Amino acid sequence: MKRRWPLGFLAGVALVLCAGCGSRPQADEAASAVVPTPGPAPAAAPEILFGDLHVHTTYSWDSFLLSLPVSGGEGAHPPDDACDFARYCADLDFYALTDHAESLSQDHWRASKQSVRRCNARSGEPGASDLVAFMGFEWSQAGGTPESHWGHRCVVFPGTDDASLPARPIGSVDRGPTFGGLEKGMRAAGEIAFADYLALRAARDVCPPDVDTRSLPADCDEIAPTPAELAAKLDEWGLPALVIPHGTAWGAYTPATTSIEKHLRPAQFHAKRQKLIEVMSGHGNSEEYRAWREWETLYDGSRVCRPPAADYLSCCWQAGEITRGRCANPDSAECADRVASARERVMNGWDIGLSRLFPDVASAEWLDCGQCRDCFKPSFSYRPLESVQYAMALSDFSDADAEGAASSGEPLRFRYGFIASSDGHSARPGTGYKQVERMGMMTDGNPAPVTPEQARLRENSLGPIDQRVQSFLFPGGLVAVHSDSRSRDAIFDALERREVYATSGPRIRLWFDLVSAGAAGLASPLPMGSEVALATNPVFEVRAQGSLEQLPGCPERSMKGLARDRLARLCRDECHHPSDVRRTIDRIEVVRIRPQQQAGEPVGALIEDPWRVLDCSGAPAGCTVRFEDRQFAAGGRDALYYVRAIERASPNILGDPLRTVFDADGNAVSIDPCDTVGSDTDCLAPSEERAWSSPIFVDWRAGVSTALRPGGAQG
Repeated sequence: MKRRWPLGFLAGVALVLCAGCGSRPQADEAASAVVPTPGPAPAAAPEILFGDLHVHTTYSWDSFLLSLPVSGGEGAHPPDDACDFARYCADLDFYALTDHAESLSQDHWRASKQSVRRCNARSGEPGASDLVAFMGFEWSQAGGTPESHWGHRCVVFPGTDDASLPARPIGSVDRGPTFGGLEKGMRAAGEIAFADYLALRAARDVCPPDVDTRSLPADCDEIAPTPAELAAKLDEWGLPALVIPHGTAWGAYTPATTSIEKHLRPAQFHAKRQKLIEVMSGHGNSEEYRAWREWETLYDGSRVCRPPAADYLSCCWQAGEITRGRCANPDSAECADRVASARERVMNGWDIGLSRLFPDVASAEWLDCGQCRDCFKPSFSYRPLESVQYAMALSDFSDADAEGAASSGEPLRFRYGFIASSDGHSARPGTGYKQVERMGMMTDGNPAPVTPEQARLRENSLGPIDQRVQSFLFPGGLVAVHSDSRSRDAIFDALERREVYATSGPRIRLWFDLVSAGAAGLASPLPMGSEVALATNPVFEVRAQGSLEQLPGCPERSMKGLARDRLARLCRDECHHPSDVRRTIDRIEVVRIRPQQQAGEPVGALIEDPWRVLDCSGAPAGCTVRFEDRQFAAGGRDALYYVRAIERASPNILGDPLRTVFDADGNAVSIDPCDTVGSDTDCLAPSEERAWSSPIFVDWRAGVSTALRPGGAQG
């Protein structure tokens, strides 16, 4: 794709334009300098389109469960709801259906495809569509140990006709304990509807193993227990697809010491499809790496619980403190033994969950244990070894000729572009455009039981629940693409070449380009997602504009497009309704990651976050910055760079998830989780909405001025 921005720069010098702003003082002035420069955002830049590639309907088993009255649900939300919500409520440019493959029957799969086709048929002329609908499914795997846990991935296909899609979705498990346990619980609760839902699924046969997927019966359940097996089945179909990991740091189903490192093994990582990763969703942010751990494992395999510190409270430690508080004599040897036993139970039983290990302990007693205190809208029970930053710092030296290696003889690395989506479970793509209706529309939060009968039904069906989870179900994020047109092919092409970025929900406009290789220059800028090999210092340019402030209610288009009662039920009479006033960009943060050069190299020092912070004036025109890495050529090692465009703080749903209170020494003493009923339902608190660019990957090569490798988006 050709970029149309004029260079207009002084080569080798970092520039900052922010409608008159300056740069925050830098710790290392050798890495950047500041001079004034003119330049409005170019009118001929590629179009920015916004979408959601992670959408569940009540065809997903968990969505179905959340829709039931026992869960405070509002009833079914089939695939057609997703189309109407995307078009008339969220005003998206594209979305993808990605229901859990493990619960999709052939009838579900067929109905979903038909819904997507109907949605596209109403979208206008190809290339000028108001909305493009994609088809996909979610491969949802959760292992009980760090070694067996692979997590969840959305699989999205470019085409929607039968020849462009597999005959059936591909799940990760068969009719195992997850579904059997839910069926047992729901039968005990008397909710025959859900039990019958599972019984219908159990009546289907599992596809025979070791048979080419194209030769399998149409109505069997196809299973791929590992990413390698999923990739093999997609290879047999021979269809283009994107396989997108998501929610990697979400600890509700991720064992505490799980590491994303095993995903980089040559057998499990397939670069031709794994080009994107979801950094943000309604389940929070999985971007940021942190050095703390829940416990330390000693040389003999024993575990030592981490004492509390200013940045983290481990749940094993808090289990001991809760136990100590219940001792008749807290200073006795008997109490000390009980405290040690409680901590050991958490360290050895983290895969069961706190609410099941200690069913008599109220959620509030756990304080903010297990949570990232300084992350933006963090995932629940944060897993730093599953974070995106940690992944991008890794190298696998076991097979330098594997697919995804930079070239023969080089290590294998993740080369992910960054996206965000909603992961919503009520067929509502693109929530997050307004900070309203937390419980009714914008998040997966659901009301607490209000009667003893509802409480009993929920307890029987789900078991003890850590209610703190409710405070980590945020409005969803968005994926933005730089596209040549509004066509399906152009959007998918932008996704494949990684010229994409993520937002936490608002429609922030963002460009990030490599504009110069020191004195060498470039024929044209290289956009986010590009790969380049250089021997000279790279110079980058960032342009960002804040999102538009929202007006109350719905625009005329939405009111004409949907019947009055449907607009009220689906959109809650609150649609994407932008004004002409833009929010201000406070600053641009630059993150530099220099991946491992040798096996076992400590990762923490390789992730520089933020590496640079550049102030913006908050002018409506937005912010433009240029910066140079003057350490690159002399350092002689590969690096990747991405930026965050951060809006000034505004009230956000669950902006402060647990509202933790600390004492003078920095110890957590209480939490105030968001009430699910009452006047403070939305739990608004100031936070800084943002956009994350995809990285630009700059490999150091002695004597090379500029040389793109396949996979980079050449100008």
